[in-house]
Amino acid sequence: MKLTLAEPRLLKESMNIISELVNEVTLKVDQDKIEIIAIDPANVAMIDFKLLSSAFVEYSVPKPQELAINLEHLKVVLKRAKPVDTLTLELDEEKNRLQVNFSGMSAKKFNIPLINIDENEHKLPDLSFATKVSLSSSIFDEAIEDMGVVAESVALVSSKENFIVKCESNLRDAKVTMPSSEDVNIINDSAEEVFSKYSIEYLKKISKASKLSDQVSLEFGPDYPLRAEYKLLDKLRLSFILAPRVSSD
Repeated sequence: MKLTLAEPRLLKESMNIISELVNEVTLKVDQDKIEIIAIDPANVAMIDFKLLSSAFVEYSVPKPQELAINLEHLKVVLKRAKPVDTLTLELDEEKNRLQVNFSGMSAKKFNIPLINIDENEHKLPDLSFATKVSLSSSIFDEAIEDMGVVAESVALVSSKENFIVKCESNLRDAKVTMPSSEDVNIINDSAEEVFSKYSIEYLKKISKASKLSDQVSLEFGPDYPLRAEYKLLDKLRLSFILAPRVSSD
């Protein structure tokens, strides 16, 4: 196995974001992609990550591999990547470790031990959403940060005219309204307003994926899971499924 990436930030930023939710993952490597499907320890959020073979300048996978790894170990190594570096991943089967090489102004080599993870295989749920909103990922990130100074949960509201992010606590409330436009594309299957609440803590972690993509698509339903998806065409996709928050806060 030899995988060479000219843009190390694609892997670096992705692992930083995913590590906000899980500590250990299994990288499933096949001829088309590197894939991670994982659930956070609290069973609140699910991660679906794909780094496509077309993102690499060299992608040689003679046989599918499953590489279980501690994300903290991987993150500290990926931090050593310079913007001008090329990143190469290779598998040392004899010593059961992942070899991470950087080539640029200098050549660097790191070895990260693979681990054993006792986990059941996770399957993505079959979900049907009432609404889909596509907008700038930085605007959504900013709206979540705004809500974070007021309450612990946030309501997403979708109508044919507006997408609204709002929250309230005992003494304070806040609302960001985004009218439907070329920049805020709203698709509603229902004539009614679609409303659901989610954890601010998790949304703050998820919205950090704005570092990877300029756009985010949000799909949800009344008191229903949220799917937030960030994509870079022909390179990667990082999506999250977040359970609704039905408490009365």
